[in-house]
Order: sequence, then structure tokens, then C-alpha cells
Amino acid sequence: MTPSPPENLLRRLAGVNPTTAFIAALVVFLAGLFLPGIVGAALLFLLGVALVALTFTTWPVQTPALRTVRLILLALLFAAAVAKAL
Repeated sequence: MTPSPPENLLRRLAGVNPTTAFIAALVVFLAGLFLPGIVGAALLFLLGVALVALTFTTWPVQTPALRTVRLILLALLFAAAVAKAL
């Protein structure tokens, strides 16, 4: 029996090197900050959506303090995306 698509995706994500994932997210974040206008805002928004999906997936195993920090950082990221779009 083959794993369902979400389970297969989670298995692939679990195999990603954390340093590589951090650097990739940092590159997208910095590109979003430095690219002009709507292009930068779109990159920040896409990064935020990906991080929301990751946070939602890992929510049950996070401590309440970590949940709070992640929600604050996500709110700041989306605020930056909106500010960049304006």
C-alpha cells in the first residue's frame, strides 16, 4: 500500500537537511524584502503560507510557548508582506 500524499510529503520533508531548509527560507525572505513592490510582497506571502502549513502540521507537538512565538512571527511576516505591497 502506498502512503497518502500528505504522509508522503511529510516523509520527504523529514529527510530535508535543516540547514538547507533554513538557508532556503532565508534566501526567499531576503529576496522578498529587497525585491520591489508586489514581487517582494508575493514572495513574503508565499513564504508565510508555507510556514503556516508547516506550523499547522506540527501544531500538536509544539509547546504553548513555541506556538505563541510562531504565531507572532507569522503575524509579523504577513504584516511585512502587506506593508511591502502598499
